[in-house]
Amino acid sequence: MDDARDNTLTGSFDVVVVGGGTAGLAGALTLARARRSLLVLDSGSPRNAPAAHLHGYLGRDGASPAELLAAGRAEVTGYGGEIRSGAAGTALAADRLPGGGFLVRCADGSSVRAGRLLIATGLVDELPQLPGLRERWGRDVLHCPYCHGWEVRDEPVAVLATGPVAVHQAQMWRSWTDRVTLLTHTRRLTDADRELLSALGVAVVEGEVTGLATEGDRLAGVTLADGAAVACTALVVAPRFTARAGVAASLGLSVATVERAGAAIGTCLEADPASGATALSGVWAAGNVAGPMEQLAGAAAAGVRAAVAINTDLIEEEGRRALEAHRAAGRSTGRSASGA
Repeated sequence: MDDARDNTLTGSFDVVVVGGGTAGLAGALTLARARRSLLVLDSGSPRNAPAAHLHGYLGRDGASPAELLAAGRAEVTGYGGEIRSGAAGTALAADRLPGGGFLVRCADGSSVRAGRLLIATGLVDELPQLPGLRERWGRDVLHCPYCHGWEVRDEPVAVLATGPVAVHQAQMWRSWTDRVTLLTHTRRLTDADRELLSALGVAVVEGEVTGLATEGDRLAGVTLADGAAVACTALVVAPRFTARAGVAASLGLSVATVERAGAAIGTCLEADPASGATALSGVWAAGNVAGPMEQLAGAAAAGVRAAVAINTDLIEEEGRRALEAHRAAGRSTGRSASGA
């Protein structure tokens, strides 16, 4: 697309960061401090929004997710970075733009140009189909003991078996409480599974779970298809991790299937785990879109690593252009570049 025909072009930046969560903001902060012009496109829908507090993030343990993001936005803009609300739609690759770079189409119909892209769009947790589950997600319907285990320590915790990680989840949560029950629900346990759970002291309850029981605004247990009830103050589930990969797909980047124990548990954007580089030159990825198992601190670290790689790439490009200009100037004066 020719920029001259695009009357909605609203800016040109060294880097556009698609996604304003922890990974995106950490990358943006690093780039802003490196004096790069940058824009963060923030959809305003972080994955951890349902949680009242975040945990395990050094120096911020117990803070609200909104508080952390607000502080991050202030830091990025304090160094000259720009943040716009609204998700990105599609991105046109460099070979479709005169002069290289990327054209990112925003949800409001406007477009921006970018020399480099950092995709930090995160993922969507697709929960098992069970009435009331979504409403309690991140409160007392949980999946990560490192995020929430301390808050339900020594309490009765039930694990909803829907996939291959159920027994592993029960085993993990035993580190925080010895009152763990595995609800077989839709999963058939092997003899080896049952033997391990018995050795660990994990109770097994057969039958499909049909609903949640609450007292006030707290989870009290679950109900089974046969009418039986199982008491618990936390229900552990295994969501399907689905990458928000719309922008990546528009660039032709591959989305891989994530497997555990031979079963698909989600998708992710393929990227180098060290630098975040994708298969398309000029595009990096960080955070849960590329690493669905990454926790908050890891997502922030991935954003920083990707930002360093992006800045290094820009520095190298600037060096190449300077050298080409230097040599061209030498040729125009009839002298060698080294003798100029």
